[in-house]
Amino acid sequence: MTTIDPSPPARADTGRSAVKGWLAVLAVTLGIFALMTSELLPVGLLTPIGTALDVSEGTAGLMVTVPGLVAAVSASLVTVATGRLDRRLVLAVLIGIVGAANLASAFATSFTVVLVSRFLIGISVGGFWSLAGGIALRLVPERHVGRATAVIFGGVETASVLGVPTGTLLGDFSGWRTAFAAVGILGLISLACMVLLMPKVAPEQTITFADLPKVFRSNTAVRAGIAMTFLVITGHFVAYTFVRPVLLGDGIDHNMISALLLTFGIAGICGNFIAGALIAKRLRHTVLGISITLSGAMTLLAATDTNTVTAGAILLLWGLGYGAVPVTFQTWILNAAPDTTEAASSLYVSMFNLSIALGALFGGLAVDNIATPSVLWIGGGLALLATLVLGTVRSKRPAAAEGEENEAHAENGTVGRGDGVRVPRV
Repeated sequence: MTTIDPSPPARADTGRSAVKGWLAVLAVTLGIFALMTSELLPVGLLTPIGTALDVSEGTAGLMVTVPGLVAAVSASLVTVATGRLDRRLVLAVLIGIVGAANLASAFATSFTVVLVSRFLIGISVGGFWSLAGGIALRLVPERHVGRATAVIFGGVETASVLGVPTGTLLGDFSGWRTAFAAVGILGLISLACMVLLMPKVAPEQTITFADLPKVFRSNTAVRAGIAMTFLVITGHFVAYTFVRPVLLGDGIDHNMISALLLTFGIAGICGNFIAGALIAKRLRHTVLGISITLSGAMTLLAATDTNTVTAGAILLLWGLGYGAVPVTFQTWILNAAPDTTEAASSLYVSMFNLSIALGALFGGLAVDNIATPSVLWIGGGLALLATLVLGTVRSKRPAAAEGEENEAHAENGTVGRGDGVRVPRV
């Protein structure tokens, strides 16, 4: 998931060293990779964690619900509360909390301790995302801003689609505590890199709480984007949070789970690039394709008797659909609110994280009270509902004019925001 730092676009210091700026960008990218991996790590480890700490798989899903709920609130709170502080200091503190919280989970002897740690991770997730997405504007010369921002967003995407299978693989070989400890150490390494490689980044402009309801009330396309984000992300995480028990229930060997999730991750990266090539001219069609693909994949997994090969094929389709989500919905929000991107993006990151939390919560309730495969039907239905929301929105500008502007930006890897400002395409 991605967002934009509340600072004016294209205000990079053109006199700044490109090498030092890129080192700082890589430090932020490593931090956001650690952050995203931390948030979603429990997805592939629910069964062993639940067994070790004596809780059901549905209850173990709270490890995804709690940070998502907290991040939904902290996205705006941290941004507003830290408006006068050095961005480097804020990001360093937040990633340091991530490292410490994961290490605490690795040594936890009760589920309560794990949930407290996940609460702290939620604070960091919301705050970090609200600041890191646009920090490249302040780190590198202006001519490098597009590529640098794409690299940071690439860290988000890569963590989203590879963090879970990598953590699952490590957990399968060495235990779930080792996986948490590894991500904790990665967070501390990220902290050291930020302290050593990032310059001081003074705040320039912040959003206020009053900006958020204003942009939501006045902009139909923003409301539609937020609604579709809710349906697609909630639907995805209703099912994906419990994909391990779903696959085990289908008779898949537990030793193959990490490989199947890796298939999902690789497909997700491909989906990201495919969407990046399509959204310049076919944004609405891409949103439609995401909804249908995700719904179809979840329904197929629920309706068919799968083996390792067929499950891998379905997860590949699922990964293609979900990998396209962040760049597509981010672009929708930016195009919908070209003059109020900070407030709109804050709403987006809040809804994205709230949807992760609600998806895990609803999925846990379904697993404990209905049946594990029910999460696939529920998730597929929610994802499909996004097509109805899409049908209520009309383009404000002629399609031809939008296509011409975006085609021009596509030549140098950007997408038009609608106001002449170039937003990096990732």
